[in-house]
Amino acid sequence: MTPPPPPNYGPPAAAPGNDKVTLWGVLGIVFAFCCWPLGVVFAILGLLEARKVGKPPTLSYVAFGILALALVLNIVLAATGTLNNIVNNN
Repeated sequence: MTPPPPPNYGPPAAAPGNDKVTLWGVLGIVFAFCCWPLGVVFAILGLLEARKVGKPPTLSYVAFGILALALVLNIVLAATGTLNNIVNNN
């Protein structure tokens, strides 16, 4: 009689210094506030890396949310003329 196979514990955890999902997500959030094109790039990188390693892409979703809110806010400010007033007063 053969012994039962060992239990499957899933893929091994990544080393603490190699968590690219968190890195890309945090960079996406930071750059969403100051340089939106880089925020989009880093959020996409975080999403793709999370899919590759099987981790939840929560921080990338947060970055996408901030980017969407900033886009809506800019559209509203531009439509009401407030954005033009802000730019001309500085």
